[in-house]
Amino acid sequence: MSSADRIRADAVVPGSVHAVGQWAVGTSDGEPFAVSRRCRHQLADLSKGTVDADGCLVCPWHRSTYDVRTGAMVTGPEGFLGLHRRIPGYAGLVLAYARRLRLRTRSVTRRGDDLVVDDHRR
Repeated sequence: MSSADRIRADAVVPGSVHAVGQWAVGTSDGEPFAVSRRCRHQLADLSKGTVDADGCLVCPWHRSTYDVRTGAMVTGPEGFLGLHRRIPGYAGLVLAYARRLRLRTRSVTRRGDDLVVDDHRR
């Protein structure tokens, strides 16, 4: 296992998300999670996102939210390209294809002072 698969546990504070190799790692409801890093909307880096009060991962570009346990998109985007506002019907379209294109998920284990992204799915 390489150092790219791990992060110091004390670096992962509530609400924060970090890049750990190909994974976006954070905590939701006190539990660590790892999901694939690319938003299903326009491929934003989800490791630059945040975790909201409901425990969902929030995309940094257009605010789509994801259930970190399943990888499912919960709410669709609030914008497209450079626009940052709701576009009637657009979020529904993105949600429809995102139902089939969920984020990949992985288990995260605490080992000593580190959180380690496991090879198996949650």
